[in-house]
Amino acid sequence: MNTNKPIYLQIAEGLEDDVQAGRYPSDSRLPSVRDTAANSQVNVNTAMRAYEHLEREGIIYNRRGIGYFVSADAGERILAARKEQFFADEMRYFFSRLSQIGIAPDELRQLYASYLEK
Repeated sequence: MNTNKPIYLQIAEGLEDDVQAGRYPSDSRLPSVRDTAANSQVNVNTAMRAYEHLEREGIIYNRRGIGYFVSADAGERILAARKEQFFADEMRYFFSRLSQIGIAPDELRQLYASYLEK
């Protein structure tokens, strides 16, 4: 667990990872909130907050009395949100470091091309 992030968000990210990896395809049923709480060793309310968060984000939906299911466009939503967060947080820091140590755009382009070839 990451101590800098609320546990319910860490659980939600874990479920998002599972969706992205194909463990839960579109319209498949997620484990129950109770099962998720037990597997994560947290209170049921914490697991419920994770599911509510994912539902607000449009990643899952609830069928009353049946459970939670993966939305049809969950993968795209997760990818878009993660890209947005990456550009807002990590890239800002990355670009600042590049500027501080004097790496030019052409040099970065070459390094990235080499990385992709490996």
